[in-house]
Amino acid sequence: MSSTGTTISATSTSRINPMTLELSRLWAIAATTIGALVPNLVIWLLGLAAGGSFEMTDAGKTSSVAPGGVVILTVVPILIGMTLAALISLKWVAVIRPAEVIGALLPLATIALTIQADFDTASTIALSVMHVVIAVAVVAGLEAMRRPLVRAAHV
Repeated sequence: MSSTGTTISATSTSRINPMTLELSRLWAIAATTIGALVPNLVIWLLGLAAGGSFEMTDAGKTSSVAPGGVVILTVVPILIGMTLAALISLKWVAVIRPAEVIGALLPLATIALTIQADFDTASTIALSVMHVVIAVAVVAGLEAMRRPLVRAAHV
């Protein structure tokens, strides 16, 4: 058996194991987006069930951030960040590590903005947890994107 046959077999096996997940750039972007959006919508529903209104008042005007805000504020930043990392990684694979740090820190740092807004307690907690979900999803998605690129560079 050739070494190529062994490598293909090992690659196929590693794609099944969640601990060694490897995704193409496009699939990593899609999986990260869906992998953050679905839990965030569930968290929104749980927040509603807990009595959250997801409304805030700014300059005397009441605005709701859900469900449209949850969708937009989950999907758009992930698509922009993941796409940017994927495009830069075409020339510089090492960019994915700093992107993982940025992708974790930005959503976690913006929890402070949620806390400062005048949301009710249930909404504040739910929205804060959504930021954590985004951070985890982005790091996992970028890592899944990085693994096959690094492996391919070492073959």
